[in-house]
Amino acid sequence: MPQKLDDESIRRELATVPTWQRAGDEIRRSVSLPSFRAALAFVAYVGELAEAANHHPDIDLRYNRVDLALTTHSAGGLTTNDFELARHIG
Repeated sequence: MPQKLDDESIRRELATVPTWQRAGDEIRRSVSLPSFRAALAFVAYVGELAEAANHHPDIDLRYNRVDLALTTHSAGGLTTNDFELARHIG
């Protein structure tokens, strides 16, 4: 099981994913796309990345906006797995 990161490690990792923001024990990102179809395609893309990593974000799709949240529930907070997937998502 991955180990929960301490605050300093989280700060270092967060610097590698500038489009993501920390919110407690999660990192979050919102993406606005030109249409519902584009947002749906983005969700499918993220789903493929998540399946390949065996690490699954919370995804909220609202017309052309997609909100993503990553945390490692089994570790009780943020781990390197969250940041690795965030880097793949962009």
